[in-house]
Amino acid sequence: MHSVQIQAAIVMMCFIAFSYGQIYGSYGHHGHQDYHEPAHYSFEYKVRDPHTHDIKSQHESRNGDAVKGYYSLVEPDGSVREVHYTADKHNGFNAVVHKSGHGHHYY
Repeated sequence: MHSVQIQAAIVMMCFIAFSYGQIYGSYGHHGHQDYHEPAHYSFEYKVRDPHTHDIKSQHESRNGDAVKGYYSLVEPDGSVREVHYTADKHNGFNAVVHKSGHGHHYY
């Protein structure tokens, strides 16, 4: 190999090694992870499947020990069940259930 090709190969290997270190070398080392600190999250999802008639949704959030959320779904009889809930270490789990619509029974 010519010296220019060798130098180019060395530069390219250094670039690859540097890039690899930037992408993979620091993974998981973004600071101290305190596993005892209070949990915080929020999520939601929705499903609307016209083929199976599966219609439902949920939203939940947590701030430390306090959780609150709701979910709703269309029951097999066509009525809608909606549940609002809270949970914490002092009051436990509490839910309020609402049912709306008229159910149809199919024989």
